[in-house]
Amino acid sequence: MEQFHKEKEEVDKGSRDCKRKLAECQKKIKELELAKIESSKSELQRLQTEAQQLKKEEKSWEDKVEELRKKEKNMPWNVDTLSKDGFSKSVFNVKAEQQDEESEEQKEKKHKTFVEKYEKQIKHFGMLRRWDDSQKYLSDNSHLVCEETANYLVIWCIDLEVEEKHALMEQVAHQTIVMQFILELAKSLKVDPRACFRQFFAKIKTADQQYMEGFNDELESFKVRVQDRAKARIERAMKEYEEEERQKRLGPGGLDPVDVYESLPSELQKCFDVKDVQMLQDAISKMEPAEAKYHMQRCIDSGLWVPNAQTAEGAGKSDRSEGVYEEVKKESSEEEKGNP
Repeated sequence: MEQFHKEKEEVDKGSRDCKRKLAECQKKIKELELAKIESSKSELQRLQTEAQQLKKEEKSWEDKVEELRKKEKNMPWNVDTLSKDGFSKSVFNVKAEQQDEESEEQKEKKHKTFVEKYEKQIKHFGMLRRWDDSQKYLSDNSHLVCEETANYLVIWCIDLEVEEKHALMEQVAHQTIVMQFILELAKSLKVDPRACFRQFFAKIKTADQQYMEGFNDELESFKVRVQDRAKARIERAMKEYEEEERQKRLGPGGLDPVDVYESLPSELQKCFDVKDVQMLQDAISKMEPAEAKYHMQRCIDSGLWVPNAQTAEGAGKSDRSEGVYEEVKKESSEEEKGNP
């Protein structure tokens, strides 16, 4: 048993060190990417390579941790094993019952019901900082020691980061890791989480260096993950907004007037800029018929310009032009430079 605990401590320490190094490396990469300094490109490449290597090492450590968990699961339980960490007697101090696997729909419904009932209390816990305050609040509200609370806190952290409330996010992130550590401890001891949260606080308050290092490393890694998730959410929202705006701009033929304008030859773009019909006719007359027809049809399909049959009488100057076109005002256009 002693040998097993020694091996477990070594693996836990190695895993924490690797996670800490990876978090630091990813933080430096983000700083360099934001700085956009030409001279730092080589350093950025070096850090990216280092991050890839650390991710491989992290996976290796995770495999070792999982292997030890399986080994621990098969070890016999006895009084010595339980009393190693000073586990106190409690009405909940029993092996957690194996429950049937819940469907995603059941989990979602359970989470929604829990949040509707206890959201105010969860948020109160998320704003605590002192160990004693957190322990007392959980003692008075032991129903909060569960997966639903942890999940709510994670989502709240991402919401706060999206809103650029970074300091508040870091505060809630601290309490999120508190709850996650309690839940992980419960899994390793195979007990109800409400039975071991006092044990977590006992360890953390007595300044167990190894345990404290593990907590801080996981906290830093978690904050990096929250920032990544928030960034991804913002990018996704921006893409959705841009697509909605593009759909609004689409012309009768399903083309985007902005895209069509940017694809036009410069001489045709100038005609649109000054809104000169005669200038447009002259530009078209100098182009190959097939090319002129292609560009003008795209202008029609995008709604950028529409045929004006009433003024087509004077359009016979060039059989390469299929008609005279009048501009449809674009939503995003600036103040008109002049009238054609």
